[in-house]
Amino acid sequence: MDKVARRQVALWLFVCSAMVFAILVVGGVTRLTHSGLSIVEWKPIVGIVPPLNQAEWDETFEKYKQTPEYQKVNHRMGLDEFKGIFFWEYWHRVLGRLIGVAFLLPFVYFCWRRKIAPPLMPKLLGIFVLGGLQGAMGWYMVKSGLIDDPRVSHYRLTAHLSLAFLIFVAMTWLALGLLEERVRVTADATLKGLQRFAFWLAILVGYMVVSGGLVAGIRAGKAYNSFPLMNGHFLPPESFIIDPWYLNFFNNMALVQFDHRLGAWLLAFLVPWLWWKIRAAAVSRRARLAAIFVLAAVFVQIVLGISTLLLAVPVGLGAAHQGGAMVVLGLLLWLNHELRVPSAVGRSV
Repeated sequence: MDKVARRQVALWLFVCSAMVFAILVVGGVTRLTHSGLSIVEWKPIVGIVPPLNQAEWDETFEKYKQTPEYQKVNHRMGLDEFKGIFFWEYWHRVLGRLIGVAFLLPFVYFCWRRKIAPPLMPKLLGIFVLGGLQGAMGWYMVKSGLIDDPRVSHYRLTAHLSLAFLIFVAMTWLALGLLEERVRVTADATLKGLQRFAFWLAILVGYMVVSGGLVAGIRAGKAYNSFPLMNGHFLPPESFIIDPWYLNFFNNMALVQFDHRLGAWLLAFLVPWLWWKIRAAAVSRRARLAAIFVLAAVFVQIVLGISTLLLAVPVGLGAAHQGGAMVVLGLLLWLNHELRVPSAVGRSV
């Protein structure tokens, strides 16, 4: 791939990454407004057209009335209120389809013009498969709330959220590599240590995404709305009341929220430490700049998280906190990339 082709493909991937960020925020609002179960069918093609007249709206509303959410929670809801929750879920699904189109059509074009190097093809095809799995997982998640309990499975919600982050990571990392090819190989022990440090911080943010999905799925943010203690306790005494004990890590509001808080405390300590180490190391100016952005983003994300908790998860703050996680992860990917060395240098080591 020549330089122009690499930049074009990288720009395409960055645009797709931005669209994944957008759907993540819309998905957060959809979940927080309890809109996700308003569309009870999955029609990937014809489903892009919403109800266009009164008869179609009445038919769509009647289908929603058969769901446990309407019968147990929203039985007093009128058609106008239903339209409000319908459109959040509708735009969430439309964005998903648009991402598929925005990925597939340029991919076909780049293949036709032979702008994609053969080693890159399986990676791009893998991302496309992940996108398909994400759509299927979304419907699999919604189905879990259409049977008996008007709540989606928190396991499926966490898997759906995690897949979105995985797709974002894959596209962003590929785009960074296309703009400037870098490798981890280096003879500098200090730089190796910084690379490992930044890598494990990215893994920690991944853990925060998964634990955050569990918090959202069982609505643990609605409980223990105090900080820094949890209703006066560092670890609430009811954290291990479920038997068998290991299910507490997934189903117990107290322990699930504690685990998420623990990850935040670790980030609050480790990110400034990494920034301080980078500040004193012989690294590039862009690496230092990336470290500053990561530090600032983590600070904002922690403030958002605490505010969201203290205010019992208002929609705006909750969606911002979810989007903030992707911002932090994206900046950490950039930092990890900048801490690598140019491939020509790496080959000479």
